[in-house]
Amino acid sequence: MINIAILGTGKIIPEAIGAIQASGKFNVANIWARPHSRDNAAALAEKFNVNSFTTDLDEILSDSTIDFVYVGLINTVHYDYAKKCLAAGKNVIVEKPFTVSAAQAQDLIDLASKKRLYLFEAVTTLHQPNFFAIRDALNKIGNVKLVQCNYSQYSSRYDAYKRGEVAPAFDPKLFGGALADINIYNLNFVVGLFGLPKNVSYAANFGFNGVDTSGIAILEYENFLAQCVGAKDSASPCFLSIQGDGGYIYSTSPPNELNSFDLSVRGAEIKNFALNKFNHRMIHEFVDFGEIFERGDYNSVERGLKISLDVMKVVDWLAVRELGN
Repeated sequence: MINIAILGTGKIIPEAIGAIQASGKFNVANIWARPHSRDNAAALAEKFNVNSFTTDLDEILSDSTIDFVYVGLINTVHYDYAKKCLAAGKNVIVEKPFTVSAAQAQDLIDLASKKRLYLFEAVTTLHQPNFFAIRDALNKIGNVKLVQCNYSQYSSRYDAYKRGEVAPAFDPKLFGGALADINIYNLNFVVGLFGLPKNVSYAANFGFNGVDTSGIAILEYENFLAQCVGAKDSASPCFLSIQGDGGYIYSTSPPNELNSFDLSVRGAEIKNFALNKFNHRMIHEFVDFGEIFERGDYNSVERGLKISLDVMKVVDWLAVRELGN
């Protein structure tokens, strides 16, 4: 069993710990929290039968029995804490978004590569068997012409935001907003399948503090366009669509779950695929991380990090255009 320590006690952490334990690959050995969140760490440790919790990061970094650290903190500190853990010789899993810039992403990748440490971004989309099946089915729909992704979900924090209460998810200074949060999944889906676009643009609805509460990113490829819609201020049915001149791929799942998809090839019956093995969206990624580590497959690490870096490059480009610079 691979020992892992958890950094953070926020909303994502209970789901992450549950998925980590359900993966059968990791033992959650310690939970770290800042001093003011000590009671939250204690409650999580009790709930999930974790033996240790601490407010001393050095306790985790100096513990030779800890193989991995999962960074589940607010977006703007992903880089700082991941770098501290890598510098201490720990393998690291960083919750999405990987960093707040491509420069930060590149720095982490260079450090991990130099020390030959395992570094992963926890983007559920890229680890679902349905994602791999979509990738394999692309050659069956002819030349791709249009890609559309819509992940719109009314945020549980949006009512408070409308009252003037700004949570990190709606704070642009903390890399909040639709682009850096919910649309990250759409971008990973598109970039994970097709690589870097040649051009990008972004149009957004902005809140009172300048945060993008919803927006539409357009990614231009050589022979097709991809549209990524992300909204935290409104809801709609979520979907993923890839149109080719010989058929289409269509899913009614949000990209972070990707529960199933239809493959329609002209002249043939529509086929439905539902290949994911686990009910919870996060389990597949931790199974993948554990198996990659167990078999010493650093090539898979590098392939995943290339997608992480490319997505951050796209976010950089989109943010520049969003600000009109």
